[in-house]
Amino acid sequence: MAQRRLSDLSSHLHLPGPASAPHSPPPRPCGSTCAATSSCEAEVDAEAELGGEKGCVFCRIVRGESPAFTLYEDDVCMCILDSNPLAFGHSLIIPKSHTPSLEATPPAVVAAMCSKIPILSNCIRKATQSDSFNLLVNNGSAAGQVIFHTHFHIIPRKAGDKLWPSESFPRQPLESNQEIVDLVNTVRDLVSSQA
Repeated sequence: MAQRRLSDLSSHLHLPGPASAPHSPPPRPCGSTCAATSSCEAEVDAEAELGGEKGCVFCRIVRGESPAFTLYEDDVCMCILDSNPLAFGHSLIIPKSHTPSLEATPPAVVAAMCSKIPILSNCIRKATQSDSFNLLVNNGSAAGQVIFHTHFHIIPRKAGDKLWPSESFPRQPLESNQEIVDLVNTVRDLVSSQA
């Protein structure tokens, strides 16, 4: 598990090799406004990959200290190509402020990130000549999160690409039983208490 996390983290630091450089736009470092809007704080949480501002690869990208292929940028978030893509055009929407998880990210930041999904996913889909895309958030270690700075994945898809083996798994219809009723009631109660 630790080796996979290190490998995934390192993949985000990979610089394009000389063979790809002539055909790719150079990484566009983030301007001074990024540093001004980045509010990264040191994380004490054991899940935090290297600990807050200095250890966070996404914070370094936001500050222009690490290279990235930037597709979009505004005052709140940016969209970059994933340096270890699952598919051609696999991109990440990252907030400029550091938060380790989706639930720790302010709703206004999540809303700003989500508002960019329709146009970014459409442009990425067209540019990659893909049929569709997956929108994915790995939130927490058990879900596969390896960089503890909130981010959304946009993964372009083509018919028959067989990217996810689970797509062929048979699915079972949801049955109404006491366990399901308890789940629904518990979630509703938790949502009501948060409002």
